[in-house]
Amino acid sequence: MLKLFLTTAAIILFSHSAYALDIGTAVGVPCPFGDCKAGISLSYLGTYEIPTGFMENDVEVGGLSGIDFDPSTGRYIAISDDRSEKAPARFYDLDIDVDASGLKGVKVVDHVTLKDKDGQPFAAKRVDGESIRLGKDGIYWTSEGDGKALLPPFVRVANRDGSFVREFSLPEGFAPTADKSTGIRDNLAFEGISLLPGGDVVVGTESALYQDGPITTLTGGALARLIRYDAATGNQKAQYVYPISPIPQAPSTATGWNDFGLSEIMALDNRHLLSIERGYAQGVGNAVVINMFDLDGATDVSSIPSLAKTDQRIVPVRKTQILDLRALGLNPDNIEGITLGKAKDGTEVLILVADNNFNPMQKTQFFAFKVIRRPS
Repeated sequence: MLKLFLTTAAIILFSHSAYALDIGTAVGVPCPFGDCKAGISLSYLGTYEIPTGFMENDVEVGGLSGIDFDPSTGRYIAISDDRSEKAPARFYDLDIDVDASGLKGVKVVDHVTLKDKDGQPFAAKRVDGESIRLGKDGIYWTSEGDGKALLPPFVRVANRDGSFVREFSLPEGFAPTADKSTGIRDNLAFEGISLLPGGDVVVGTESALYQDGPITTLTGGALARLIRYDAATGNQKAQYVYPISPIPQAPSTATGWNDFGLSEIMALDNRHLLSIERGYAQGVGNAVVINMFDLDGATDVSSIPSLAKTDQRIVPVRKTQILDLRALGLNPDNIEGITLGKAKDGTEVLILVADNNFNPMQKTQFFAFKVIRRPS
């Protein structure tokens, strides 16, 4: 159940933001899954936007599809999903000015070019960076691949300078196929990655593999797969089913386009993670929902080739809604990144970032929330 309440606070209008929402608006679920130890509570700190076309060292800033906090610098790293078309595939260093009083600004400090196995920048259309996390031994990141070009998705580890370290194994059934009988759907592959405190890595597909059933509709959800890896070896340990909700809103016309998918995951502890489900309805706008889900008790489906053609009983991960950005009175864009960070005053914050698709009608958008309580 969503618990929403307002605190006494002034309405603050930032010159760079089109929204007016009370700083201090709080949202929380005290006992998700009936477990009060997993309770979470957040308080809104504000919104900041960078317009499409903004340049940093002659490189356009945009396509931010994943973000993570670097405690060694106090800054953030954010990966771009530019397929080496506007500039070589890269991630940015960001300085986010936020504290308990609100989100004040975002500065793009620098960018780092990601390198392929040969030590060179990726060629155009050979990579699609979607998610990024900072681990003890390097930067973990995903590429969605290219279903149309039969380019497989991947999980890799890079050094802080972007150079290649190693690649994880790709489980059977994920590689794209020409006849679309199995494997990833184009642009719906490795969209999220998270590092569990215990050392495992979880990677999620944006929607269902071909063999696992249809993608989301207004009346039906989809079954995404979560791959659990051993971080040290890069080998698969298990797979789980993540149930994506149906598309929450119809387009404004009968022929309009809409969608909904899993765009990111982030660990809170070894079993509880946050997820972003987001989509767009033409003529209406974006829907963005943050859920908590629980790995405990979920069936390992790594040995099940097709979720749509199995008689085996499957228990998916349990999930519960934490917040709906539109229900908060916000106007979210294409939110694809989420991370926990620390403000300079020590405040723990939750940061969301939107992928502007390098579209002049969209913006690189940040939302910040103070973390009042969470599983740990």
